[in-house]
Amino acid sequence: MRANFRMQRLFIDAPLALGQRHEVSAEQFNYLANVLRLTEGAEILAFNGRDGEWRVKVTFPSRKKIALEAAEQTRPQPAASDLHYLFAPLKVGRLDYLVQKAVEMGAGLLQPVMTQHVQGKITSLERLQANVIEAAEQCGILSVPEVVPPKKLGDLLDQWPEDRRIIFCDEGDEGQNPLPVLSAVQEKKLALLIGPEGGFSEEERRSLRERPFVTAIPLGPRILRADTAAVAALAVIQATIGDWR
Repeated sequence: MRANFRMQRLFIDAPLALGQRHEVSAEQFNYLANVLRLTEGAEILAFNGRDGEWRVKVTFPSRKKIALEAAEQTRPQPAASDLHYLFAPLKVGRLDYLVQKAVEMGAGLLQPVMTQHVQGKITSLERLQANVIEAAEQCGILSVPEVVPPKKLGDLLDQWPEDRRIIFCDEGDEGQNPLPVLSAVQEKKLALLIGPEGGFSEEERRSLRERPFVTAIPLGPRILRADTAAVAALAVIQATIGDWR
């Protein structure tokens, strides 16, 4: 069932079931009452990442409070995406974009990875999670991806489960076409690794290529910025071995 983009969507961190009432936060009150100017009896869509999507009625228990009452489930909860997205942090503005696009493209888990040439840093997981939620609200996504704490690349590889294949975008790969390489991947559990703006170091590239659970792919003849490479790689993976098939 496709998302209804004519109605406003809101993420709430509370159970959703028929007749269930939930009082929104002060920030959400301001958004609903002062930005959207919703009135008593208005209807929006709400989701929590667990109970599907619901049509909810807006009520005002008091002048400064809004409660949402679940009236009807409009979409059941789908299975969460199992694609892990591993990325070197970028500078703040581009990092926000990167996170939002990863959610839109079907990432199920977001893992920041600290590499030798990384230029950005993670100052707040809460900010990243807020970007994830905003992207889910705007794009009709019901399974909200998890953002996990950063890890150094070496530690990540040493602790990696070998039943999940990492697709590694290698800017130094001599090929141009990723499709034949991806078509040969047999594993169902996948992760995509995108490097920093300065690229991976030669030591990191060598370490990645030595791991039996890593597959290196090129991304065509052009040099792509890290955030552009992320969208391109996610699209290629979803189209060849992901959920676009």
